[in-house]
Amino acid sequence: MKVILVSQRHGSTRSFTLGGWTRALLSACLIGLPAGVGVVAGLEWARGDGADLFTADTAKTWNQGLTEQKEQVAQTRRHAQQQLAAITLRMAELQARLVRLDALGERLTTIAKLDEGEFDFSQPPALGGPESASLGDAFAAPEFLEAIDQLTDQIESREQQLEILEALLAKRKIQNDVFLAGRPVTKGWMSSRYGRRTDPFTGRVAWHSGVDFAGKLGSDVISVAAGVVTWAGKRHGYGDLVEINHGNGFSTRYAHNSDVKVKVGDIVKKGQVIALMGTSGRSTGPHVHFEVYKHGRPVDPAAYIHRAAR
Repeated sequence: MKVILVSQRHGSTRSFTLGGWTRALLSACLIGLPAGVGVVAGLEWARGDGADLFTADTAKTWNQGLTEQKEQVAQTRRHAQQQLAAITLRMAELQARLVRLDALGERLTTIAKLDEGEFDFSQPPALGGPESASLGDAFAAPEFLEAIDQLTDQIESREQQLEILEALLAKRKIQNDVFLAGRPVTKGWMSSRYGRRTDPFTGRVAWHSGVDFAGKLGSDVISVAAGVVTWAGKRHGYGDLVEINHGNGFSTRYAHNSDVKVKVGDIVKKGQVIALMGTSGRSTGPHVHFEVYKHGRPVDPAAYIHRAAR
């Protein structure tokens, strides 16, 4: 590249020849000058109003972010407190149910007449066994609330099972109570059997529809099964009579009493004293005339007197 310089004062000229590196350096200077001017102008603008505007926007954004974070922390805290209150209430309910289960278990143990100490509901179940090889990964605990829900379902299942068991035991006890078995007296001896016999007043052969138990005047007369009193008072030939309906078509009569201890409509238990032995009515001495009726017809009481109690 050749450069020619002309002098206005002397009218002379000079020429220069530029090499490759000289031309490159001169081009870079000519192009970089406008860019440098722009950079300097930008820095001056940043130091002025532009810098002030950037700082205000950033501070505003940060304040909004802090406000949102504070609100999120407050919501999280309220949610945690609500969960804690719900867990506390649920644990109290589970504890109450466990107390009920313990009481029910002890009650069933008493009803079933199990050996004392065989079932101890005040202690956790006994567990144990030798250590064995692992069959899998370590146990991973489920979510806390989910575990409580599972425990609640298990407790409800146990309650239902125990209630069913109690109902079955109660039903069995009722069946045992209404099961006719045993003697109508605590003390005494059988003085006359069921069937044909010689009438003590006429001396003729007659039918005896019950059995007689002689004993001491005023001794206890007891019910041979649970039931409802349907007669309590005087009746022709029977004297002071007690009649009990036991259900399932069975009823019993206790005659010649000196004192009646129950009244019509009373519910009596098996073995309960219902009267005192006497000699009222058609009787030759202190005794109780005992009859058993099945579907309205008299049957031999001996089959029930010698019956094995359930």
